[in-house]
Amino acid sequence: MSDLDVPLRPKRKKVWVDYFVHFRWIVVIFVVLPISFTLYFLTYLGDVRSEMKSFKQRQKEHDENVEKVVKRLKQRNPKKDGLVCTARKPWIAVGMRNVDYKRARHFEVDLSAFRNILEIDKERMIAKVEPLVNMGQITRVTVPMNLSLAVVAELDDLTVGGLINGYGIEGSSHIYGLFSDTVVAYEIVLADGRVVRATRDNEYSDLFYAIPWSQGTLGLLVSAEIKLIHIKEYMKLTYQPVVGNLKEVAQAYIDSFAPRDGDQDNPEKVPDFVETMLYNPTEAVCMTGKYASKEEAKKKGNVINNIGWWFKPWFYQYAQTALKRGKFVEYIPTREYYHRHTRCLYWEGKLILPFGDQFWFRFLLGWLMPPKVALLKATQGEAIRNYYHENHVIQDMLVPAYKVGDALEWLHREMEVYPIWICPHRIYKLPVKPQIYPEPGFELQRRQGDTQYAQMYSDIGIYYAPGPILRGEAFDGAEAVRKLENWLIENNGFQPQYAVSELSEKNFWRMFDAELYEQARKKYGAVGTFMSVYYKCKKGRKTEKEVQEAEQAHLETAYAEVDQPMD
Repeated sequence: MSDLDVPLRPKRKKVWVDYFVHFRWIVVIFVVLPISFTLYFLTYLGDVRSEMKSFKQRQKEHDENVEKVVKRLKQRNPKKDGLVCTARKPWIAVGMRNVDYKRARHFEVDLSAFRNILEIDKERMIAKVEPLVNMGQITRVTVPMNLSLAVVAELDDLTVGGLINGYGIEGSSHIYGLFSDTVVAYEIVLADGRVVRATRDNEYSDLFYAIPWSQGTLGLLVSAEIKLIHIKEYMKLTYQPVVGNLKEVAQAYIDSFAPRDGDQDNPEKVPDFVETMLYNPTEAVCMTGKYASKEEAKKKGNVINNIGWWFKPWFYQYAQTALKRGKFVEYIPTREYYHRHTRCLYWEGKLILPFGDQFWFRFLLGWLMPPKVALLKATQGEAIRNYYHENHVIQDMLVPAYKVGDALEWLHREMEVYPIWICPHRIYKLPVKPQIYPEPGFELQRRQGDTQYAQMYSDIGIYYAPGPILRGEAFDGAEAVRKLENWLIENNGFQPQYAVSELSEKNFWRMFDAELYEQARKKYGAVGTFMSVYYKCKKGRKTEKEVQEAEQAHLETAYAEVDQPMD
């Protein structure tokens, strides 16, 4: 069997859930889409009302809401009440992981009012925003000013709080890092009710570095100051088809954004935006974007593509046409480009609505898209959730850029999930060691894409049904995720915590670094108030007893085996 041959699997016997999932489009069209559209519209009206208020008024309301949070925290009796969590319903989170930790006894703090843009400071180039501000909301305000967050996650519904406490990436991350790397300051309510402002160089710098990937287990984020950049009205996008084996595709992808001479910080050689979509084991399209002015875009002979219209082809399918057309260039309005994957949820929309990409559907009902992920989760029961975990893959692999080819070959053998999304991002060498960190000594290797201060990683996004499932073969989704996680641990990779994980506690802390996080939990009183990040991310329901025992365990002994080999 060659390296890319996939194992033969027995046929899978269909169960009743298969048929329910197959016809789920009926519920989506007649229930989910109309409600989603209504919620989007009501949210938009709320955003407009907020924007009509002065920044001074918004800040005043913010301060009042922070006082309510402090007062609520002080009402908690640690001996009688459960651990602190937000009052948001478990199904509202955009991530696919089920928020089962809220099924244990808990003490709720309502943060639903924290959804306002508090300030756009053009002098400091900072946007001060509350945690429930989403990407669609922030781009609607900043792009007309020719400003943008340095990293804008693609899906409209992704919130600032989720992208900071969890994980956020965009095609500009090869320049600016992950979303949390662009944050200048955090406003945090600690366990004892203190409100602190953490920056990289003040007395709370340890907290500043510990917050990313902490899933809200160090304190309650109530605002963040985030870096802004100057932008132009259009994105000049180049579509470059690539044909070859997986290693050749991986090299073409790296070449698209990383100069071979190592001049990684030269804007003349490095594009503003990068992504690659791999459609099968031998065909991919690399896309690179450069900001362009309205005057340039409208020059005679240039093609402008308004991809944001509801009837337009889904972006990933449109990009695939480069495999037949060859290399081509066009200009896309910047905000429409930012949210290019929203309407079809990358390519998940094809499984949710098998005919959703057809012209007749796009023209008649495309304006209702996308369905809210929260509503999709709310309309599925336990059996369907388990079905998706076993027969579907929604994972991201964060791997060193030089290992992308190896990762793609491994994914083909073990999962056969296509299309695949690939996007580069920096992991910075910091004065402390947070949960995710570059490989030791990376700066000495001088690999393509690396600099002295940051190692180039890549996000490999796997969002679809595996090949064996599409062929009607048996497939153990949980075991496949376990293998993926072990591969990441062995190859200095990371798994974003929004995904369903099979990691044991020992392996969780082999993948992530616990030292700074646990020091911050002890120093800022999070132990006994907020659930630890592992138990918050752990798959399955958490009982009150399990959570309490985990919180009461002595931290030094809890992680004593971090460096021991895997079972």
